[in-house]
Amino acid sequence: MKKKIAFIINPLSGTGMKKELPSMMQSELDRKFFETEIVFTQYRGHGTFLAKEFVDRGFQIVVAVGGDGTVNEIARSLIHSETSLGIIPIGSGNGLARHLGIPMNIKKALQQLNLSESIYMDYGLVNGRPFFCTCGTGFDAYVSTEFAKGKKRGLMRYIEKVITGYFSYKSQNCQLKGNGIDLKVKAFVLTFANASQWGNNAYIAPQASVQDGKLDISIMSSFPIIALPTLALQLFAKTIDKDLFMTTLRTDEITLIREESGPFHYDGEPYEEGTEIQIKTIHDGLKVLVMKRF
Repeated sequence: MKKKIAFIINPLSGTGMKKELPSMMQSELDRKFFETEIVFTQYRGHGTFLAKEFVDRGFQIVVAVGGDGTVNEIARSLIHSETSLGIIPIGSGNGLARHLGIPMNIKKALQQLNLSESIYMDYGLVNGRPFFCTCGTGFDAYVSTEFAKGKKRGLMRYIEKVITGYFSYKSQNCQLKGNGIDLKVKAFVLTFANASQWGNNAYIAPQASVQDGKLDISIMSSFPIIALPTLALQLFAKTIDKDLFMTTLRTDEITLIREESGPFHYDGEPYEEGTEIQIKTIHDGLKVLVMKRF
């Protein structure tokens, strides 16, 4: 019996054209095993509504075709269901897809669906709002906010925002409390990681696992500009957790208390959050497709 698989495409993700995607999906997917339906999102949040419809219709797989924001929209409708999440990464960062070993090449990612299996992974909640890769405040939330203001996407645009933002962003005082943790810090970056990276292979939490029931909390204190090249290299070398400017905690639930409301992000999508934020992980809450282990 064929599996029912739906592709939800975000036409605004990334920088390339999306018109050719449906024909690629039909040609690369093994038709002996799959019955396919393809739809495009029409507005922000539309993916959540579409994914819920596919779950209600008994689809075994719903594939998010986009970046981490698109994955978040769709996956939130799949949690605690029997429907598995697939990912075809066409976004700017693709942090969760990279963590899961999904190819960045669209054709190869489609071919992998033919040889995939479902595993259970954790997801996080930030004041009740689901996230699947990372969430946080500090410099990364500031950059996400600035990046979202522009019309241009892509890695170079993101790097531009990182460089200009370094000189204008100020670290914030905050407190982390819960499960034996009571820590006051002045954080330049404060990331709560379910998966290991922000995206583009920048590993902010190299030891993070989506199956351990824990969040890795990565705290980067202020650093002199002379340290920036070394920190950048460590991000991509998966060694940032060893740096003297970094502190790493691991827990399943934590409360963040900060002096002022302001930018926060979940899976790279910026929004405003208050002064007290509860973050926790939900173990094995989502089925996701990965390469089959033979």
